[in-house]
Amino acid sequence: MQRIPNFKTSILSRLFGSFASKKFPIFWQIFINKTYTKAMKVDLSEFEAVQNYVSLNKLFTRSLKVPRIFDESTQTFISPCDSFISACGDIKENLALQIKGFSYDVKSLLGDYIAKKEKDLLTNGVFINFYLSPKDYHRYHAPIDMTITKAVHIPGKLYPVNMKWLKKIEGLFIENERVVLECHTEENKLFYMVFVGALNVGKMSFAFDTGIQTNAKSGAQKCYIYPHLAIKKGEELGHFEMGSTIVMLFEKESFSLCVKENFSCKFGQTIGTK
Repeated sequence: MQRIPNFKTSILSRLFGSFASKKFPIFWQIFINKTYTKAMKVDLSEFEAVQNYVSLNKLFTRSLKVPRIFDESTQTFISPCDSFISACGDIKENLALQIKGFSYDVKSLLGDYIAKKEKDLLTNGVFINFYLSPKDYHRYHAPIDMTITKAVHIPGKLYPVNMKWLKKIEGLFIENERVVLECHTEENKLFYMVFVGALNVGKMSFAFDTGIQTNAKSGAQKCYIYPHLAIKKGEELGHFEMGSTIVMLFEKESFSLCVKENFSCKFGQTIGTK
């Protein structure tokens, strides 16, 4: 597959972001919203009615009208988002699958600001890839009571992350822009949440730090340190402004998987145990 030049993916995403953020006259905005929800088969049964969103971006980043019920046990991890699990399983020789037959290097995915000793803890651990399609709820949440010690913004390309592209480009997640969160359970077991940008994802936002700026012009990685940032299970972490991917990586022998690949899951659904 011919690749889209990086500058073009960034420009396309910014242009789409500008369109999605624009508030059109109410008649046209309702038409745009209804056209989008019909084309993408968006289910709004848990959300505000389609006419209540003043821009397409507000529709993308919609919040739940009724809170989700989930297992509040300290021993279970819940899905951070509504998504399709495109791949999951064991990390073998520092490699995880982006999709069957195509892998990515876990250490490269995490970038330059994650120490080697932390990366080494993931050897023989577990990974899960959550693909959020354009129809999905775009907010993401804490999968367990946890502390965030570090966030790393890694600029990159904005290739699409759908199934077609995952089957064409080896290590696509490593080429794309992403934000890495270094997290710890109450038992101080390490895990990472990696938020991967994609074409038309104008922004990845984080509720705990509005200073993290994605889809920006800077080409340098940037690290944010948090001495005492505790997040409760189910608490909102932020949102994508279009469909994308979240990768979770777990320290060896700290997580037991209870979902399978090619499985659709919802935010709040149990995905594993300590």
